[in-house]
Amino acid sequence: MGVLQRLLLAAMLCALLPRARAAEVDWSGAQLVTLITVDYAFEPSHLRLRRDVPYRLHVENHGRELHELTSPDFFKSIELRDPELLTPEHTEIVLHPGEQKDLFFVPPTSEHYDMRCADHDWAGMTGDIVVE
Repeated sequence: MGVLQRLLLAAMLCALLPRARAAEVDWSGAQLVTLITVDYAFEPSHLRLRRDVPYRLHVENHGRELHELTSPDFFKSIELRDPELLTPEHTEIVLHPGEQKDLFFVPPTSEHYDMRCADHDWAGMTGDIVVE
């Protein structure tokens, strides 16, 4: 096996590791965190989480417009049970008016992340996620 083939194999294995760990999590005990999107605001706009704790992020769009929960660095760092709830780029959750989604995840590291609505950040629809 050549060097390039070994590097590709190692990259593929690393990509599978978070899913394998997420598959071992007891999701029935996931802590509920609710986030409401309204027109031009997140309620609450600051989320505080603990690393290595399973969560169920329940997001509801109570606004009259489509809203996104955009946080590329956060979504790429967490271990997801259902990655298909995110956009193909794994950067955001998209919600149409009246829609709600539940995202199950474990944040593995302590960090501070920005979150925003990609279409309405100009209007102040921003916040942050702190993992302690």
